[in-house]
Amino acid sequence: MYLPHQRSPLHDLDDTPQAYDAVLADVTEQALARLTPEGSLEHPDCVDDIGDTSLGVTSLLALAWQRSGDPRLPEAVRRSVDFHLRERVHREDNPGYPNLRVRDSGLPYARYTLAPGAHPIGDWPSTVWALLQIVNVTETATNLLDDELRHEMLQVAHGYWRWLTEATFFNPQQAGNQAIGCVVGGLMLARQLHGPDGESVRARAMSLYEEEIRAHRVRDRGALLPPEHGGAYDNNYGPISLSFLAQAHRVSGEEVFARDGDALARYIDARLTNGGFDIGGPRYSEQHSGFESVLGLRYFGHRIGSDLGRYRGDTRWGRHAVKADGGVDGHFAWMLVWQIQDTTPWHRRPAEHPVRHQLRAGTVSVAFDDRMTPSVIEAGGTYYLPAAVTRQHGFGPVTDGFLLCRPMGEVRVRDLRTGGLTAKLVTKPVVGRDHVLRYVRSLYVTDGTRLWTTVAVERLAAPPYLLAGMPYAEDDGDRVRRTARGEVVSAGALRLTHPAAEGAEHFDARAELTQEQATFALAADPRGYGDPDAGWRHLVSSTALEAEPVQDAPDDLHVFAVRYGSPDPLTVSVTRDGTDLVIRTTAFTAVLGADDAQGEPELTLRAA
Repeated sequence: MYLPHQRSPLHDLDDTPQAYDAVLADVTEQALARLTPEGSLEHPDCVDDIGDTSLGVTSLLALAWQRSGDPRLPEAVRRSVDFHLRERVHREDNPGYPNLRVRDSGLPYARYTLAPGAHPIGDWPSTVWALLQIVNVTETATNLLDDELRHEMLQVAHGYWRWLTEATFFNPQQAGNQAIGCVVGGLMLARQLHGPDGESVRARAMSLYEEEIRAHRVRDRGALLPPEHGGAYDNNYGPISLSFLAQAHRVSGEEVFARDGDALARYIDARLTNGGFDIGGPRYSEQHSGFESVLGLRYFGHRIGSDLGRYRGDTRWGRHAVKADGGVDGHFAWMLVWQIQDTTPWHRRPAEHPVRHQLRAGTVSVAFDDRMTPSVIEAGGTYYLPAAVTRQHGFGPVTDGFLLCRPMGEVRVRDLRTGGLTAKLVTKPVVGRDHVLRYVRSLYVTDGTRLWTTVAVERLAAPPYLLAGMPYAEDDGDRVRRTARGEVVSAGALRLTHPAAEGAEHFDARAELTQEQATFALAADPRGYGDPDAGWRHLVSSTALEAEPVQDAPDDLHVFAVRYGSPDPLTVSVTRDGTDLVIRTTAFTAVLGADDAQGEPELTLRAA
């Protein structure tokens, strides 16, 4: 089975002016065929996320008219604007909406669904989206709207802003993408309002960003990130936040958006595999965005000098939102408008400098979590996730059912590139059930096609093995396919085990079940509202690669050696040279030396 949402890298989509004109031409024909006598451009199947959709298609038609001058479009734009103002602007409180600070304010807002009291929790983001659509239309349709109609639209937009920032609690879903989107709407609105109103909206937008978003950032892997639905990062919404930061910088010129976007972009670059596969998040785990991410990945990838466009998006939404029949839906249409307006080219080469939480060369990559334990290993086109044993997750030595991968102190990292090899040495102080402090030294070496992992730890009393990950997915052309196997060999005996017990808390990689489905089954709240990262932490056991120690190692150590990405036999020699630990393979010789004066581990590497 294929993973449903992780498809082609987003930089594979043609982004020439001619390609975008073709997209807008297709939208034009669909919209003109759909336009109802009342002026609605909504997809007939649209129920949820409906508050901004007709106006979103309107904004695309206005942009198409700018670029093509199609004489059929001015009337369609005016009729659809009238429809939105007449039918989709609500001023009476939605029954059951829990986040109001002011009752019966009379301020306009947009509904997530049209029926009163039906899922009102979505009204805050829907109003953000409606604000963004309306300011896009008033900017792009300047020559299509008379002064009176444009003034009315700006009044509604100002009302949306006031509802979002005065009548309700700000960012009630703790969703960074929604909050930054609201700030962008305010900044774009401020450019179009005259005098004190514009100055007031801009000042309020900047203060909200500083006090309600930046002040609540969450640290992960050394980066401060806008919190997403209560977590540090979501692989669906995180790149969308990056797009909002790009637009905020484009429209305001404020350096804070560039700095924060650079930080988020470098974080995404570090956690993202070479092949563009990513996993994890507090709202979705494998549901990647498509066109909504392009602006941010392209804009900031260019700024930081890395190929963020390798991100595997859901290319069914590669150009714009669509319904099940493939028909255009106007939801999030401003992102397509902005990415067409922005002419930043894709940066298509990897960043060259070493990154603490990543090892990457050629077709091999390792993304490390906050504890410097691999979160995803990629080699030979296969992706390996941390395995689980007795409720403990990660990569590392296991003795007596206890996994030695959680650091009890500072984690030291040494990066090295030489002779066509790229290496990272990670040294962790760990404590087992016996309360003895030991050092786990994990050496990762790649030649760009294969990955060698060698792990050394002070000798353990009970017979240990190395938990070496769980094969989860593999590249298959433009798609990613589930798998339960990979090309992995070990210098000691190697076995692939599967959970003996049944139930949601035991993940068998052979089953037709995605990691995301398993996480929601284990999450405390319903699918779509639960935290899949938290749900996955409840996993008791999983499919796992288990490697036995190298036979001829120094007496005071247990050493494990595994290679990913090739089925050829693995021969490893581990010896002492004074205080140095010497690791020899057919591809390289590595020397793990004593700590230097700053306590940092010494590493030398020589290609064979």
